[in-house]
Amino acid sequence: MFDRGKKNILGINVSVIDYNDAVAAILKAAEERKPLKVSALAVHGVMTGALDPEHRWRLNSFDMVTPDGQPVRWALNLLHDAGLVDRVYGPDLTLKVCEEAARRGLPVYLYGSRAEVLDKFMERLAHKYPTLKIAGSRPSLFRRSTDDEKKTIAAEIRRSGARIVLVGLGCPRQEVWVYEYAELISLPALAVGAAFDFHAGMLSEAPDVMQRHGLEWLYRLVQEPRRLWRRYILLNPAFLAMLFAQFSRLTTFKDPGREPRKTSNFA
Repeated sequence: MFDRGKKNILGINVSVIDYNDAVAAILKAAEERKPLKVSALAVHGVMTGALDPEHRWRLNSFDMVTPDGQPVRWALNLLHDAGLVDRVYGPDLTLKVCEEAARRGLPVYLYGSRAEVLDKFMERLAHKYPTLKIAGSRPSLFRRSTDDEKKTIAAEIRRSGARIVLVGLGCPRQEVWVYEYAELISLPALAVGAAFDFHAGMLSEAPDVMQRHGLEWLYRLVQEPRRLWRRYILLNPAFLAMLFAQFSRLTTFKDPGREPRKTSNFA
């Protein structure tokens, strides 16, 4: 067992957990038809909560927040002597969950991204896990949904027979979605970042050596500089500065944030 609860990283409670226990918790909730809010956060994801008190509240309501990026794993080890030897990377967690869901006959539902990405992702999942049941899929609306649309989406997912929902809307939209929908659908919902695009073959993943050394951000920045430069050039130094402040006990980042005043209905 390697689930040691959650530890504070810049005010975000991140799970000290490995792949085995993460998958086990997700599949247990799926079999019991219970909601479970899960996200895999790298530096950018942590910073979205560290800088926004309402989003910090959302993230801290999650049942599991895995250390998706190596710097987040390193931070857990540095600040809390967590002893983590590996991160729990969203795209890999996605495949491990799908593999176990296929073995147990638990259908999955895919929500987010574009229709062509979903089609390619489902094709590749079917090839990799022939017994995996895909209960349904729905692409993102790429806008806020109305209250009626939100109810329709939740009802569609419940009717599909899915037992696990994988959500790929990009950070922080996907975490907002999971926060708002998990209880409505009463199923485990996983915000898995760029997993859809990676596994559909739309984006290439960083080489293993870059992943091991926490340099995925550089690889992705080179791929999509216009879209990602603010995320990495501004937030990475801010993360390091805030981490130093927490390590030096200049601040404790104890503020849990504040409950969002209204729903966002991201879709």
